[in-house]
Amino acid sequence: MSGLIDVILPVFLVIGFGYAVAWRGLFSDAAVDGLMRFAQNFAVPVLLARSIAKLDLGASYDAGLMISFYAGALISFAIGITAARFVLGRTGPEAVAIGFCCLFSNSLLLGVPITERAYGHDALAGNFAIISIHSPFLYTIGIVAMEAVRSHGTGAGLSRVGLNALIGVLRTPLVIGILCGFAIQALRAVTGHDLPEPVWAAMNMMAGAALPAALFGLGGVLFRYRPEGDSRAIAMVTALSLIVHPGVAWLLGHWVFDLSTPALRSAVMTASMAPGVNAYLFANMYGAGRRVAASSVLIATAGSILTIWMWLAILP
Repeated sequence: MSGLIDVILPVFLVIGFGYAVAWRGLFSDAAVDGLMRFAQNFAVPVLLARSIAKLDLGASYDAGLMISFYAGALISFAIGITAARFVLGRTGPEAVAIGFCCLFSNSLLLGVPITERAYGHDALAGNFAIISIHSPFLYTIGIVAMEAVRSHGTGAGLSRVGLNALIGVLRTPLVIGILCGFAIQALRAVTGHDLPEPVWAAMNMMAGAALPAALFGLGGVLFRYRPEGDSRAIAMVTALSLIVHPGVAWLLGHWVFDLSTPALRSAVMTASMAPGVNAYLFANMYGAGRRVAASSVLIATAGSILTIWMWLAILP
């Protein structure tokens, strides 16, 4: 019970506060959008740049950690697409959009604060190693799959689709923040000099605002996603995101790769997060599976309160 109260509840209280003020009309849609724009386009990229710049790359990038997490994500993606297409009878684009909800966990806005509250700031190295390729890799996978389905029978080349996907991903603020972190690492390695202290102080101030602002804004965004119909699809997304993905990560990390305790915690806790808002943005971008994506983000986020508690109890 202490894990639920001390670790999970504070994070969801901030989300709930954002949800409540949006519900009562005390924070307008425009204000929510502005806050999320500040968080996602500026504060969170600075947080990522700072965190990646301070990573011990040799120690943090463990192949077993990466395989454990991303194998679970890709297995959930494949099951989600297949079940949506052949069991639920969805169209190809809808199936990919639903599968993307199973693929893209909320690794940053939920995974980082919950892992930090559970195990301390020093436990986040594995989280940020995963996050450093999370958006670029998974968006590329999702976009290529969607474009392949949409272009089926038209003769469009996948090489062109993949190139366009990569260019689009590299332009996103979160990926730019990650690349800036690697650039700071390279600058330090080549010149032997670090950024001036006032620059680090400014980055720390911005980074400190990132997660509270993003969590509060996330509550306001979730208020818009009213659960409507599609109960079987939503239940499937929720189960794959909250049980299958972290379950695969735990099995591989514990039994196959024998990960260290911090690495296992990072892999499983990051995998156990609900689909992020990006899952809805992906569906909205293609106009496919939007209702399922929106409802899944909301319901899985609420359900993750209990499943995260379960994974905290299972992990060492």
